[in-house]
Amino acid sequence: MTSQLARPTTGAVRRDARQKVTGEARYAVDRTPPGCLHACPVPAAVARGRVTAVHADAVLKRPGVHAVLTHENAPRLGEADDPTLLLLQDDRVPHRGWYVAVVVADTPEIAREAAGALDVDYAVEDHDVLLRADHPDLYTPEEANGGFPAVRERGDLAAAFAASPVRIDATYSMSALHNHPMEPHASTARWKDDGLTVYDSSQGASTVRDALAGLFELPPERVTVVSAFVGGGFGSKGTPRPPCVLAAMASRHTGRPVRLVLPRRELAAVVGHRAPTVQRLRVGASEEGVISALSHEVVTQTSTVKEFVEQAAVPARTMYTSPHSFTGHRVVTLDVPSPSWMRAPGEASGMYALESAMDELAVAAGVDPVELRLRNEPDAEPDSGKPFSSRGLADCLREGARLFGWEGRDPRPGARREGDLLWGTGVASATYPVLLSPCKASAHAAPDGRYTVRVDATDIGTGARTVLAQIAAEALDVPLDSVRVELGSSVLPDAPVAGGSSGTGSWGWAVHKACTALRGTLADRSGPLPSEGVTVEADTEEETGEDSLYARHAFGAHFAEVRVDTVTGEVRVSRLIGVYAAGRILNPRTARSQFIGGMTMGLGMALTEHSTMDAAFGDYTERDLASYHVPACADVPAIEAHWVEEHDPHLNPMGSKGIGEIGIVGTAAAIANAVHHATGVRLRDLPLTPDRLLPHL
Repeated sequence: MTSQLARPTTGAVRRDARQKVTGEARYAVDRTPPGCLHACPVPAAVARGRVTAVHADAVLKRPGVHAVLTHENAPRLGEADDPTLLLLQDDRVPHRGWYVAVVVADTPEIAREAAGALDVDYAVEDHDVLLRADHPDLYTPEEANGGFPAVRERGDLAAAFAASPVRIDATYSMSALHNHPMEPHASTARWKDDGLTVYDSSQGASTVRDALAGLFELPPERVTVVSAFVGGGFGSKGTPRPPCVLAAMASRHTGRPVRLVLPRRELAAVVGHRAPTVQRLRVGASEEGVISALSHEVVTQTSTVKEFVEQAAVPARTMYTSPHSFTGHRVVTLDVPSPSWMRAPGEASGMYALESAMDELAVAAGVDPVELRLRNEPDAEPDSGKPFSSRGLADCLREGARLFGWEGRDPRPGARREGDLLWGTGVASATYPVLLSPCKASAHAAPDGRYTVRVDATDIGTGARTVLAQIAAEALDVPLDSVRVELGSSVLPDAPVAGGSSGTGSWGWAVHKACTALRGTLADRSGPLPSEGVTVEADTEEETGEDSLYARHAFGAHFAEVRVDTVTGEVRVSRLIGVYAAGRILNPRTARSQFIGGMTMGLGMALTEHSTMDAAFGDYTERDLASYHVPACADVPAIEAHWVEEHDPHLNPMGSKGIGEIGIVGTAAAIANAVHHATGVRLRDLPLTPDRLLPHL
């Protein structure tokens, strides 16, 4: 496949910028239909057990309270692919924070106060919430997230590792991490004429519609979901969440519209998180640092509600030459909230461990860390044997080293000191797969020379409205301002979720196909268009369903400079540079924003973000942005994102790869490697907070 597009419109300004800064953009929480009631859920106050009684009478006597839904009176739900949505269906409490009731009232304040006063009795059972690498109940699942085989093995790892003159055997761990989008999870639901309309904060309206249709046993065409504006998700809104289900249940029960907004303190238990991991890396190499043996073993956790296995060992199947390899996952089922997607699931966790081990290998072999990675460039993807459609990692490493000023770096740890500060630099590679899903779109030409593209894509802040308009304008060969894009509603042609860095590739392919067909249709016509205009529809199910002959990945390189305060143990990042090979960059303005956003999240992963499980209480203790520390602008004075030119004809008609997640993938390892270079201390447990680092200084 070759790109059919002309030179892209570059740097187009976000189309929704003015709407957002003026308050014109309407989010799910902004929807309050006439007669709307307000709901507040009641989280379970035990870590495991059964609900034995809900004393609702006193709460129902409060002025303004309309209903208390429990497992005894809530609407019955149909089947669900995701059991986390089967709420208020029985008395079971699988983890603390699981919703056991919903209070519906005239105002949010009345609902919140009544929910806090609701008295619930429990039969408490013993719970187990701590992940351990030696947990007796660990098992090997069939698959990890994304459908990847849990275990892959090539060659004779044990013999190759034992025979290697240079060997690394290290274990890396990281706590759970939580998505904290600025916009709260919220839904407003309304039943009318036996149909359901939901305004939902979601990364995919079509997906939410299908889930609600199944739960309430309705034909999909009788469910409308609108997710026009979404204030961030990072994976936590990538699947339907409790608000849309509970709001719809409350609306059906009361016969009135109902709005439900989750308090931030409850998100840790009900909207997913990045699972904690314990990862053992064994790398065997020649004296020159060329890898012969590579083992990546991951231990992680899931919940009793559903199985979700972070695919952290999968990137090791792609990155470096490794004729003898073992990559595997083991998981234990605990009484914890269900883990789920968080920006770059699998890659972010796994590449932290792999790239830290590569740094340790470089030190052990006495090879520059950039050069070590270049020496281990594979000719084809090690796991599948497929040729890469394009692999720009070497270009990213070389260009990043040039921009960063890597040449001449003193490799000795602790060699650069200024007063109480130790300075260091580190590097790490990044990768993310090219993912594509079937999508539908329509393109319409009006007699006045304007065009409308319709697709149920969701713009979660990435600039989808802008980039899809660019794709359409280029395929139609018309001015950008003549194209209007409608998205964010399930009444539009079906589209996959905004996730997995697959949105633009999947939606854009369908938009390009529809617009290309429309352009051909218009070229074949003579005379003016009819008053209703001309519409063409497209579906990419056939194209995206084909198995590619190539291994398709984006790649990147991260370079970090840190200073470590030997008095306080504080780590400050003074410079952070990322260079990426991500196919054709369609809009430099929005692309740079995505890269920098991912790098900033990676900085938080390295230094500040963590969720601590309280073993006795059975829940995560960091429940707000005062205790869960996300990085701010002042946390990195200089952050830059660059990319190399890459033409890849084996992706989609635009020649683009996903960019939303690769920015986070290598950042944490680059920072951790820089901390080692600054101090000589190799900490293998994220985040690198002062209390962990100071005792070693």
